[in-house]
Amino acid sequence: MSKQFDVIVIGGGPGGYIAAIRAAQLGFNVACIDEWKNAKGGPALGGTCTNVGCIPSKALLQSSEHYEQAGHHFADHGIEVKGLSLDMAKMIGRKDTVVKQNNEGVLYLFKKNKVTFFHGRGSFVASKDGVYDIRVAGTAEEVISAKHIIVATGSNARTLAGTPFDEETILSNDGALRMTDVPKKLGLIGSGVIGLEMGSVWRRLGADVTVLEGLPTFLGAVDQQIAKEAHKAFTKQGLKIELGVKVGEIKTGKKGVSVAYTNAKGEALSLDVDKLIISIGRVANTIGLAPEAVGLKLDERGAIVVDGDCKTNLPDVWAIGDVVRGPMLAHKAEEEGVAVAERIAGQHGHVNFNTIPWVIYTNPEIAWVGQTEEQLKAAGRAYKAGTFPFLANGRARALGDTTGMVKMLADAATDEILGVHIVGPMASELIAECVVAMEFRASSEDIARVCHAHPSLSEATKEAALAVDKRTLNF
Repeated sequence: MSKQFDVIVIGGGPGGYIAAIRAAQLGFNVACIDEWKNAKGGPALGGTCTNVGCIPSKALLQSSEHYEQAGHHFADHGIEVKGLSLDMAKMIGRKDTVVKQNNEGVLYLFKKNKVTFFHGRGSFVASKDGVYDIRVAGTAEEVISAKHIIVATGSNARTLAGTPFDEETILSNDGALRMTDVPKKLGLIGSGVIGLEMGSVWRRLGADVTVLEGLPTFLGAVDQQIAKEAHKAFTKQGLKIELGVKVGEIKTGKKGVSVAYTNAKGEALSLDVDKLIISIGRVANTIGLAPEAVGLKLDERGAIVVDGDCKTNLPDVWAIGDVVRGPMLAHKAEEEGVAVAERIAGQHGHVNFNTIPWVIYTNPEIAWVGQTEEQLKAAGRAYKAGTFPFLANGRARALGDTTGMVKMLADAATDEILGVHIVGPMASELIAECVVAMEFRASSEDIARVCHAHPSLSEATKEAALAVDKRTLNF
């Protein structure tokens, strides 16, 4: 007889492990299946985010930022650095240590919350009398069962047609995070979050980086006033960004990679690089899940079909995170994981898609929540806008980092905040105040009337709120 559980979670990434922990907190007997392996073949919980995504990329972004500061900006503070050198092996080693700490942290949380962990790939076998059998294909194969199944299998990097990843020369985010030497010339196809973050890391460390983007606008999902400010900053740093590009044949050889492309003017050109990172989005991961075994419905893109509550077409089968509709963000997956666990318990789990923050951890950082000015115009909604530059912020001046601004958009009649967009220092942290404000349907006047510490970067948010009413105090 198979081992019986109340809830089985397939996938141990941010959505899966959080769903498992919350379900256990609510009194359920929970199992979580995850197949990620570390270098020694042991479990590496945390999914793409922890292993080859959010966590390692932030570790390398921090290390490369220190290197660039030491080489180019410390002198402004009266700090002279002589004989600066780069120990790439140590930098990668530190990144791996950070990943390992997070892997072990999830295992600890499972033990603390009494979640049973199975190391292997989970797949549907059959369903009978409201109970689902799930096969675990690991060191030893076994079948476990539960009434409630939460699928949290995440996503994989999208490949370019005819150009598979070899993770040596043609790289996904995985290979881009494992390079042990700085390439002289690095090419990127795609200027999204992953592309810009990886491009920033390797540019800081000395690579000549060129980004080829198919869209005619830079960061099309971002408020364009903010995107233009970011584009100007990245170009000034030395990141070469070509927009409106049509990529043609990609050839690999002993000397690296050659990318044939047509630029926005229609000119046929070629980019020759040592390494090429392809970052053109991600696709839902249902490889090996065997959804056909139980009739689990997928859409035309291969994602699991769910309703607004993350329910699939099957009773008591749920799906969350990158494997379903919506933004592919770790924190979105976490919120859905908590909500689903609470819905299984008969509670009213809640996820507000309108207040999910987005962050790009470049320098300057870019963060936003809510609607852009372009979206409001397209919807015909009357709004007011206020901006405040970090150039006029005392803390930013003291930091020596005055690039960017805070932009706030509010309803013209009610003053409710409709969106906040930030490009500049610590935007990833500053956006949290704006998310809270929007969750409680605050007005720009509410932010403008709240006392903010001086000197702090958050004063730029207050000043942007004041600017909505055209009454900034420091600009």
